[in-house]
Amino acid sequence: MADFRSHIIGIVNKTSGLKLDESVLEIPPDENMGDYALPCFTLAKELRKSPAEIAKEIGGKISPDKYIGSVKIIGPYVNFFVKKDLLAEDVLAEIYKEKEGYGAGKKRKEKIMIESPGPNTNKPLHLGHVRNMVLGNFLVNIYRFLGYNTIRVDIVNDRGIHICKSMLAYDRFGKNKEPDKKPDHFVGDFYVKYDLEAKSHPEFEQEIQDMLRKWEEGDKEVRKLWKKMNKWAIEGMAETYKRFGVKIDKAYYESDHYTKGRDIVLDALEKGIFKKDEKGNVVLENDSIGKKIVLRADGTSIYITQDIALAKLRYEDYKMDNMIYVVASEQIHHFKSLFEIFRLLDYPFAENCYHLAYGMVYLPEGKMKSREGNVVDADNLADDMNVKSRKEVEKRHKLSGKELERRAEAISMSAIKFFILKYDAMKDFVFNPKESLSFDGETGPYVQYTHARCSSILGKYEKKPSDKIDYSLLNTDEDKALLKLLKSYPEIVKMAGEQYKPSMVTRHVLDLSQAFNEYYHRHQILQDDKELEKARVLLVYCVREVIRSSLGLLGIEAPDEM
Repeated sequence: MADFRSHIIGIVNKTSGLKLDESVLEIPPDENMGDYALPCFTLAKELRKSPAEIAKEIGGKISPDKYIGSVKIIGPYVNFFVKKDLLAEDVLAEIYKEKEGYGAGKKRKEKIMIESPGPNTNKPLHLGHVRNMVLGNFLVNIYRFLGYNTIRVDIVNDRGIHICKSMLAYDRFGKNKEPDKKPDHFVGDFYVKYDLEAKSHPEFEQEIQDMLRKWEEGDKEVRKLWKKMNKWAIEGMAETYKRFGVKIDKAYYESDHYTKGRDIVLDALEKGIFKKDEKGNVVLENDSIGKKIVLRADGTSIYITQDIALAKLRYEDYKMDNMIYVVASEQIHHFKSLFEIFRLLDYPFAENCYHLAYGMVYLPEGKMKSREGNVVDADNLADDMNVKSRKEVEKRHKLSGKELERRAEAISMSAIKFFILKYDAMKDFVFNPKESLSFDGETGPYVQYTHARCSSILGKYEKKPSDKIDYSLLNTDEDKALLKLLKSYPEIVKMAGEQYKPSMVTRHVLDLSQAFNEYYHRHQILQDDKELEKARVLLVYCVREVIRSSLGLLGIEAPDEM
């Protein structure tokens, strides 16, 4: 596959004597401004000329060649137009060969570990966890696509006061009842029950403290109850994971390692890495993070103590090179402190840690409030969306129950995942169920519908597409628009991985879908001119493959029928 970027920058450097990197080239916002552009602003200081003068000087020395069709100077930019027939052959032949693997990276040795979603075993997963899950799915998918050895781990927070609340409520009011609903919801009902009953039972606060103490001492009855309720919660969450496409390579349980960070901290204290404050807490204190307690004065662990130990355990298990934590933005300072501690403790991966922080998700009705019992559960959201998508399918088709359910589930999951991933992770937003299910808006179902349209055209063609075509026939403005989008896909995927931005993939696949649908309405694909038909069928085939690949990265099914 021709690398237009490297060719252009090579010509620029050869004719100008500069030593520029191809990353300086930009993609102009308007195709009339070229396929690639060299901005000359940053060269002004070095060359002591105005950007416009530099552009004129550089552009004037470059002539068309086998790749470059023409060069146009627009103010401080040198704009390059590549030869369209070469672009068409180059891009389409590569996609035809690689199919869904177009844009994939070569196999790498580096191991990337991703932590997501990190549930508590006192209640079911909620809307915030949904955002976490789909972000985690995307990271796993894109890094594997780019060739990295990618490991997904989970941290199951299965001990502590919040767990004891559900346990105490069940002990008081559960009457040894077995789950009569999805088991994590059954456990969650008792978490809500605790907060309702605690208002008239102030003694509960002391009782949960006593229960936690007994748990830590290994009390048989408390541990028996804990194991039973944890099992219910984890079984229920596993169903939700499966529904949202979450696959965990290894789950780590807080109950297994919560005491192991204490020795690491005390050893670091002896070495002078940490110190004690006036209350006896072990702390890290420096200019970059301020003061951070890492171990309480009474010797008990807090979350950061556990995270220090957990990272060490994970490295012993996997020897990862990079570590990505998908955790809500409220924990930004926590992870800034944690990564500083990793550096001070000389953890091998310390310089390659990243916290993918994400903002709040609201519904049109407002913020979730889990303790009041009206939390938006992940399962309830998925069920509600399934009902809505089933109605959309029924408007369009008469289907059997099984096929109707399959399509409804694929569309509802697409609506949820795409709507979440099209926003920058740090952005708070309102999840609008009706808007997310639109077949006409900037949604997952719209992209799925475009994929199905491509499949329908290819099905009617009734022959296998071929890359032995006359590429010069793909010469309309709409052809060129599609070819540019197809050409840019590998670069978009690479940048999305480097910048942890699924929104770059959603934006690109939306642009591709919109460009294809415009193409479909303006140009007849199956027609009497068989050479033109062959060329357009190949283009449709390649569009479908890139849409399918994009949806795969987003964790979304690409149906052939809608």
